[in-house]
Amino acid sequence: MRRILVVDDDAWVRKLVRGYLERAGFTVTVAATGPEALAEVTAHPPDLVVLDLMLPGMDGLDVARQIRRSSAVPIIMLTARTTEDDRVLGLELGADDYVTKPFSAREIEARVRAVFRRAEGGSEGPKVREAGGVRVDHDRHEAWVDGRRVDLTALEFDLLAFLVQHPDRAFTRLELLEGVRGSSYASFERAVDSHIKRLRRKIEAAPESHSRIVTVYGVGYKLSTEGTRALD
Repeated sequence: MRRILVVDDDAWVRKLVRGYLERAGFTVTVAATGPEALAEVTAHPPDLVVLDLMLPGMDGLDVARQIRRSSAVPIIMLTARTTEDDRVLGLELGADDYVTKPFSAREIEARVRAVFRRAEGGSEGPKVREAGGVRVDHDRHEAWVDGRRVDLTALEFDLLAFLVQHPDRAFTRLELLEGVRGSSYASFERAVDSHIKRLRRKIEAAPESHSRIVTVYGVGYKLSTEGTRALD
């Protein structure tokens, strides 16, 4: 059974989200502060974290930073902030989705299930694809580069898998988002560069090696099978 950690300083929100997700068939634990959340992630690693952005003391962004140092667990950010910059910052830190307060518990469940579907390789077509020395297995949700396994977040995996599916074809940021999510969000479009940058760090064996994910100026990105260096 999937384990979800819900982090929010509002007891009513914790109770609402926990009750709804438990009725939906998930195992749910809760935390009210950043330190509590980090301790729970270490002691009982969850399959997904629902994380409030505006926590007292250590806020949600700091918690996300700490989690991303050691874990690729999917993160859904909850935020009452309406500015795009706040949402983009969370996405750039590695969040896989965000939900704006006020929200319905049903919306939370839908977002949770969507993230799990992506993590489980819900795409149609071949479950294992390979291009340019990169191999992705949708069933196992695993990726290898030149035989070396790399740990990716859910969104990083989706982006890499989409590029592997279309080698040497350049995509705009918006096209990448539509390809991996089926819809686009303006905030996610701005955060694509950060996710691509992290992907590059993870899949390149050494800084001087040729980059597989190439910047196509005026367009976006492509997975190159020709060993062209990335120019940022």
